[in-house]
Amino acid sequence: MNQDMTKGSPLKLITLFTLPLVLGNLLQQLYLMADTYIISQTIGVDAFAAVGSTNSINVLILGLAIGLTSGLAVITAQRFGKKDEQAIRENLAASVIIAGTVSLILTVLAVAFAGHILRFMNTPVELYDYAYQYLVVSFMGMSGVVLFNLVSNLLRAIGNTRAPLVFLAIASVLNVILDLVFILVFDWGVGGAAFATIIAQVISGLIGVYYIKKNVPLFRIHKEDWSAGFKQIKEHSAIAFPMGFQTSLIAIGMIAVTMALNTLGPDAVAATTAAQKIDALATKPLMALGVTMATYSAQNFGAGKMDRVWEGVQKVMKVSLVYSIVVGAILVLFGRQLTMLFVGADNPEILEMARLYFLTNSTFYIFLSTLIVHRYTLQGLGKSTAPTMAGLFELVARVGAVLLLSRSLGFVGVGLSNPLAWVAALIPLLGSYYSFKRQLVTGQKQRKVFSRVAGVFK
Repeated sequence: MNQDMTKGSPLKLITLFTLPLVLGNLLQQLYLMADTYIISQTIGVDAFAAVGSTNSINVLILGLAIGLTSGLAVITAQRFGKKDEQAIRENLAASVIIAGTVSLILTVLAVAFAGHILRFMNTPVELYDYAYQYLVVSFMGMSGVVLFNLVSNLLRAIGNTRAPLVFLAIASVLNVILDLVFILVFDWGVGGAAFATIIAQVISGLIGVYYIKKNVPLFRIHKEDWSAGFKQIKEHSAIAFPMGFQTSLIAIGMIAVTMALNTLGPDAVAATTAAQKIDALATKPLMALGVTMATYSAQNFGAGKMDRVWEGVQKVMKVSLVYSIVVGAILVLFGRQLTMLFVGADNPEILEMARLYFLTNSTFYIFLSTLIVHRYTLQGLGKSTAPTMAGLFELVARVGAVLLLSRSLGFVGVGLSNPLAWVAALIPLLGSYYSFKRQLVTGQKQRKVFSRVAGVFK
């Protein structure tokens, strides 16, 4: 079911659109947590830490491709707001061409250089083999991951969040079942866990393609749409690639953090891996709000209803700030106990480091929520420069914090790199958002004055 977000109560529309996204994100994070839990309990803490150490590399490579699909979906949402069905089909053709080409190129490069990247990051010897196996298998299935995310993001662009939720539920159940089969029955180790994720996403992606073919006539590409799609590749790339690069810029900063953690030893890596799983679960609702704001702002921008965009941002910010304070407090108070789910009570050093992680990160969720809302809103408006600059600011702040603070504060210094990066990223984002808003509001007032003057002389 498609949802037009250009009419009706902004907060109600945003809430209804966000709820399935929240459920989907929580479901996705839960199956990722189940994935790592199975690894930690069946293979060991080193394997668990190794998989965690690959997270920044996965975000760098896979995040580029997935961010690209989000950018392509923004254009779809804008054209859906304009009610231009032919342009939507042409956009879909261009999206398939770009996403397919990029995923193939990235697959070849990522598999070829996986080992070099791990060595560059000073991956501990006891973690290297596990990490390499997990990365290579993950990268070999990149096209399946891109297919799944492209289908889901395009459907969300036209207001359909229920179907992607069903696809994600299927992927989650399949992933857990295949994890158990590949690890416990076939004894494939961490590579089996990565392979399970790939198969689950490929199957769900193909189900999504079938769903579109049967239920979304708006996305049925005609022969002439392909030629138009090739001509529009440059236009689509101007929005899609910056969104992909923004994710990669963030990942480069994460790699710097991982390198610093690697020098602190396997316990630091394990603590951060466990804490990040819980942290990701807590912040998924904020990410869902961000995705909603991208679609909401894109549709209303396409329809020329900018007042609705400003109203939506104002109301969402109030909700996200309250959530940030409450959830942040819960993690600071109970983060240590939650970490025991992954590493057990017999690892006090790891548990203490995890507690410090929550103290240095969850306390500052208010900055993260502000960052997410404004970044995604600007992306929905087609403003790629400010979010890209925010990524650069975030990168510089995170790397700088790691280099300077990790030497004097150790693990705490590494943990502080995230909130410092969030604050730095807000500088270009808030500046761009309020500058753009002021220009449009001033322009509207001037047009009203000119209209009144013209009416007097008629």
